[in-house]
Amino acid sequence: MPRSDDNRTGTTAGRPARTSRRRTLRREAPSTVGLLADAGDFAAMRRYRSFTFDDHRDYLHHVDGLLRSLAAQGIHTTVALFDPEEYAEYCAERGIDPDTPQGRTRFTAELAGTSTVLPYTGRPVDELAPLLLDEAVRQATWEYAATLLAAVGNCADCGEDIGTASLQRAADVLDRLVARAGPGHHHLVCSVPTEDEQLVAALHAETRADGPWRVGGRESLDFVTVLAAGLALGGPGGLVLRSSTEGPGPRDRVHGWRLDRGRLVPLSAAAVFNAYCTDADTGEPVAPESGVEYCPGYEVDEPGPPH
Repeated sequence: MPRSDDNRTGTTAGRPARTSRRRTLRREAPSTVGLLADAGDFAAMRRYRSFTFDDHRDYLHHVDGLLRSLAAQGIHTTVALFDPEEYAEYCAERGIDPDTPQGRTRFTAELAGTSTVLPYTGRPVDELAPLLLDEAVRQATWEYAATLLAAVGNCADCGEDIGTASLQRAADVLDRLVARAGPGHHHLVCSVPTEDEQLVAALHAETRADGPWRVGGRESLDFVTVLAAGLALGGPGGLVLRSSTEGPGPRDRVHGWRLDRGRLVPLSAAAVFNAYCTDADTGEPVAPESGVEYCPGYEVDEPGPPH
């Protein structure tokens, strides 16, 4: 009896449909790429024989191609910093052979939920790598400042949690700093030296005459946390605000403050000028910028107990 082609036709017709459905599911499965952004980290990974790249630039080129390929397939991809030291510790704790692609894959998969990541939006790896490093520094700074605040404890006089109170004070101070600067674009930098490292946070804010000031992303949280750490620790530190406006007269204004025993103290115009017009490394004078007015700080910290 002649064989019917119905089953064969159904099978061959079903294969493209199944393949299409798998591709659809693949587009809904996100990917994470671990990036060795730093040449030193890349060199550290070369001790593993299974890591076959021997040139950092060539490695970055291939990572860039991988990211573009994933994006072309419609796959949402994030990029995470791959830290060789953390990788070695991860493998040692779990009994995993670090000299295997499988080990690197497992570690990278966990980075998506525990490490600094950025979404891939088509930006070249040469531009993405420094952004990822900056984001990692920002995250580490915030975590360290938050740890310092948590360790300060309670006020011996009133029992209030100093860290919590300092966060509220810092938020209020930031609001006064920007509001009293007036309309324009404002760039603030707060620097707080600690026993282990220098904490630095920056913030960009926009103020209009007809509305409240605005800031993008989580800059305000980072800035407030670092400023709060400076207020709570009671040590030295500094804050600079540079405002840019349109119209006649100086285009930019610079104001400054110093941290002193848990308070933010305005600097004089002369002190602000000296700080901006002195080379930090050599101590030699530097010519003032054209179109910049060096102004005194203004009161932003309310009187009362410093915590």
